[in-house]
Amino acid sequence: MWGFAIASGVAKNNPAAGITKALKPIVRQGRRAAVTSLDNARDAITRAEATPAHPVTRLALRLLALTAVRPGELRHATWGEFNGDVWTIPGVRMKHTQARAAQIPDHVVPLSSHALAVLEALRPLTGKGALCFPSATDAGKPISENAIGYLLNRAGFAGRQTAHGWRATFSSLMNERNPADRDVIEAMLAHTPKDAVAAAYNRTSYAARRREIAQEWGDLLMAGVAAPVTLKGLPRK
Repeated sequence: MWGFAIASGVAKNNPAAGITKALKPIVRQGRRAAVTSLDNARDAITRAEATPAHPVTRLALRLLALTAVRPGELRHATWGEFNGDVWTIPGVRMKHTQARAAQIPDHVVPLSSHALAVLEALRPLTGKGALCFPSATDAGKPISENAIGYLLNRAGFAGRQTAHGWRATFSSLMNERNPADRDVIEAMLAHTPKDAVAAAYNRTSYAARRREIAQEWGDLLMAGVAAPVTLKGLPRK
C-alpha cells in the first residue's frame, strides 16, 4: 500500500519501514501429526486394527505404515503395479502436476516380507478388480481419502498420527538408526532433489540398501504387533 502511495506522489516515505525487521515471520501451518517412537507406532497399528472397520481399510493402514508412501499413491494403487516384492508407482501418480508428470520417473518401492503379507491377505478381498483398495460402495473408485485417518482417530490417535504422518514416522526413526543413509531414505520417500540429474539418479540407485532398510523397518514396526495380517483376524465390519 505504501509503495503505491509513494509511486503516486501521495506520500514521500513509508513510516512503517523501520519496524519491518522486528516483525515475526509467518509460521506456516500444515505439518501432519506423527508419532516418533516405535512403541507409539506399534500401538497405533495395534489399536487401529482392534477398532471396528472394513478389513480393506485396516490392510490399507498397515501397508501405508510399512511402505511410507503418500496416502493418495496407496489409495489409487492397482494390482498391476505389483510384481514380486516390488511395487512400481507410475510417475503420473506421484505428487506432481500433470504438466510435469511426464518428466517424473516411476517410484520403485521395495516390499518387506510384512508388506507382502498384507498383499496376500488383501488379494482374496479385492484381487478380482483393478484397484487394490476399492471403495466398499463402488469398486471402480478407491477408498475415501479420509478412511485411514478416521480409523486412526477412532483408535485414539486424533492429533497424534495422521495417514500422511507415517512418512514422518518412518523418516524420523530410520534416520535416527541409520544417519549415514539419509540420501537412501530420502529416495525411499520419493523426495525429489532440485537437481534433475540427482533426482533421476536417486530414483534408480541404492536398490540393495533400500531393500534392506524396507525389511529393517518392517521388522521393527511389526515386532510385538499381533500376528501377521490374515483374513481370520480381520472381521468384516
